[in-house]
Amino acid sequence: MSAYPETLTLQPRTHAQGSIALPGSKSISNRTLLLAALSEGETIVRGLLKSDDTDVMLAALDKLGIRVESLGGNDYRVTGGAGSFPVKKAELFLGNAGTAFRPLTAALALSDGHYTLSGVQRMHERPIGDLVDGLAELGSHIHYLKTEGFPPLKIMPYEVRNVPVVKVRGDVSSQFLSALLMTLPLLKQQVRVEVIGELISKPYVDITLNLLSRFGIEYVRDGWQAFTLSGDARLRSPGPIQVEGDASSASYFLAAGAIGGGPVRVTGVGRSSIQGDVRFAETLAQMGARIEMGDDWIEANAPANGKLKAIDADLNHIPDAAMTIAICALFADGTTTIRNIASWRVKETDRISAMATELRKVGATVEEGTDSIRVTPPAALTPAAAIDTYDDHRMAMCFSLVALGGVPVTVNDPKCVGKTFPDYFDAFDSIAREAIIN
Repeated sequence: MSAYPETLTLQPRTHAQGSIALPGSKSISNRTLLLAALSEGETIVRGLLKSDDTDVMLAALDKLGIRVESLGGNDYRVTGGAGSFPVKKAELFLGNAGTAFRPLTAALALSDGHYTLSGVQRMHERPIGDLVDGLAELGSHIHYLKTEGFPPLKIMPYEVRNVPVVKVRGDVSSQFLSALLMTLPLLKQQVRVEVIGELISKPYVDITLNLLSRFGIEYVRDGWQAFTLSGDARLRSPGPIQVEGDASSASYFLAAGAIGGGPVRVTGVGRSSIQGDVRFAETLAQMGARIEMGDDWIEANAPANGKLKAIDADLNHIPDAAMTIAICALFADGTTTIRNIASWRVKETDRISAMATELRKVGATVEEGTDSIRVTPPAALTPAAAIDTYDDHRMAMCFSLVALGGVPVTVNDPKCVGKTFPDYFDAFDSIAREAIIN
């Protein structure tokens, strides 16, 4: 794992070419760890992502009495608690890891114990009230320790109820629905989850459902508005389970191939992936990039004429990877509009505001909407821009691509990539060629 300085200046690049073996998916890694912890039996998790967010989940499970053994490399053995955490009183610090905080809130709310959950300041600004309200319908007792609707939380033993239907909003974060779906089997009763409003980020719920099936849970889905889990289902270990490469992380390298000529190939995701962010490749193709795909690889080349096309697209289905499209817009032939991305507002930072601010630093004209962003590229990128990253790993990784415009760019706090891709800048250096200056 690399130790990056406080600021990192990337030198001008003119070409991108090579192959990257992707680290494991954060979404799959933390979901798999929690489901394995709640299951009967032992689960071998292969290819787990090593990052700040998975470290947070591993540390939490250890405090809760779940035995997790390293088998070397990125492989682990998890001995499940058969529907319960052995430790019934704990204080957990979960950083800014939404994929740990939201599911653990649900699991602990149904675990008949006393728990306190807190995180960094930004996590305390990220809403969780809709999940807490849904859990309250099931009999949980959760108290807000500071601001109503936001962490930190105090969780008390729940009141056993026979509740056939629970409702949860779907238009703020799909993690609320995923958290409920992963932990409802603990109740051992049939429950129907109804979604209020339009469900955003549907592909992430698909990941959850796919993994639930692998852990032995049957469900009936009524479109995207309701999900019914069987009352007699128990979480059971599927045996060995392989974590896919991270499709969101793939977006930076595929974009590099589209901007910098290519070919750039990523391995670990492809046609057989359960992650919705593989559809980033489709959006890149709409911009003119030449894309090829196999079962577990994707390759990107620049358009035949070397220039990306501006697009107007609803990217609600790939909210994380959509940030990379905003950077690709710097290299397009007109104004690119990205719509239906309100969830950016409640991520690691307010990503719409942050992207608008930093894109202007490199010369772009940016219009910021409540749930959209319009990016018009400059005639020439502003050299030597200092990009603030807002403790947001995706801001840091996105703006590395600016260097492929032949200008130096400085990334402040590059260490924030540790959240999902600790060696990102080394990987970027391996495929991005420095400019030849005469």
